[in-house]
Amino acid sequence: MKSFFLFLFLFTATISFAQDKPLQIIMIGAHPDDCDIKGGGTAALFVEMGHQVKFISVTNGDAGHMEQGGGMLAKRRMAETQEVAKRLGITYEVLDNHDGELLATLPIRFDIIRKIREWKADVVISHRTNDYHPDHRYTAILVQDAAYMVGVPNIAADTPPLAKNPVFLYFQDNFQKPNPFHADIAIDITSVMDKKIHALDAHESQFYEWLPWIGGYADEVPEDKIARKEWLKHKRLSAVSPSSLQILEKWYGKENAAKVQQVELFEICEYGSRPSEQDIRKLFPMIKK
Repeated sequence: MKSFFLFLFLFTATISFAQDKPLQIIMIGAHPDDCDIKGGGTAALFVEMGHQVKFISVTNGDAGHMEQGGGMLAKRRMAETQEVAKRLGITYEVLDNHDGELLATLPIRFDIIRKIREWKADVVISHRTNDYHPDHRYTAILVQDAAYMVGVPNIAADTPPLAKNPVFLYFQDNFQKPNPFHADIAIDITSVMDKKIHALDAHESQFYEWLPWIGGYADEVPEDKIARKEWLKHKRLSAVSPSSLQILEKWYGKENAAKVQQVELFEICEYGSRPSEQDIRKLFPMIKK
C-alpha cells in the first residue's frame, strides 16, 4: 500500500493545474544572483503572464567580494536582491547561511521543504549536483532531498505537506562529468532579455566588482552607469547553439525557433512529478508554436 501511494505521488500521469489561478514557481539558488543568471528571463515571462515567482538564495553571499565581507556584505547583497524583486516583480528571499560554508544538513533541508510548501510550488528549479562551486552542489542536494519529502506529513510537520509533488527542474550548466546537462525545456527569453539585464544590473557588487575581479577582467568595466549596463548586456548575450535550437524547434516549431535570439534551458529532475509534454505546456504557458 505504501508503494502504491508513493507511485501516485511521484508519477501521476496527468498533473492538474487550474488555469484560473496563477502558477507558483520557485527558483532556489546557492547565492543572491544565481536564480537571476539562470532563470531571470523565464521569471520575467511568468510575471508578465500574471503568475507568481519566488527566488530563494540558500546562502547570504557574505564571502562574494574581494574587499568587503561578513555582515556588511550580506546586508548589501540582501538590498540588491530586493531591488531585483522590484525590477522583476517577484519575491526574493535570502536564507542566513554563510557563503562558501554550505553543507547539506538536516535543518537546512527542513528549511527548504518548508519554503517549497509555503509557496505551494507547482515548479521548483535549482542547480545540478555536478558543479564547480560547493555551495551549488550542496544546494542541489538539499533541493533533491526535499523533492519527495514535501509530501510527507511527518517531515517538517509544522508546515502542511503538499497534496501533489511539484515538477523539479535543473538550471542549465556546462559541466560534463560525471554527466552533462540535458535540456528538456527551452524558453525563448528574447522579448525580456533587457528586463533580465536590468535585474542583473541591480547586483552591483557582483557584476561590476566581484566577478570581474575574480575573472580577471575588472579593467573592462565602464565607470558610467549607462555604459556599464550596456557592457553587461553584451557580456551576458550568447548565441543560440545548434543543440539549443533543436530543443527550441520541439517546443516552438521550426519557424518560431529560428527567430529566437536568447534562450534559457532546463532539465527535468527524476525526483519530482514526471510531466508529459502537455503538462509542460501548462506549466510554461509562454511556450507557443
